[in-house]
Amino acid sequence: MTDIPVWTRDEIESPCVRVCVVHPEARICTGCLRTMDEIRDWSRMSPEKRRDIMAELPSRAPMLKKRQGGRAARISRSS
Repeated sequence: MTDIPVWTRDEIESPCVRVCVVHPEARICTGCLRTMDEIRDWSRMSPEKRRDIMAELPSRAPMLKKRQGGRAARISRSS
């Protein structure tokens, strides 16, 4: 039996979790916490620049406030 080589490609390190929704106020992706400019430019950035941004991402999470509206808010106000 011969080993069949498996084709692989070098992937750019990315924080993407395939949940692509832009927060309307913070203007960052709620999945990966990157700005739209960062997402657009990601493949052209140096590895060092990508690592710098990835190190900063956890500090952006507080920017995503919970929405106050919706059904649950209406029910709690009417009680």
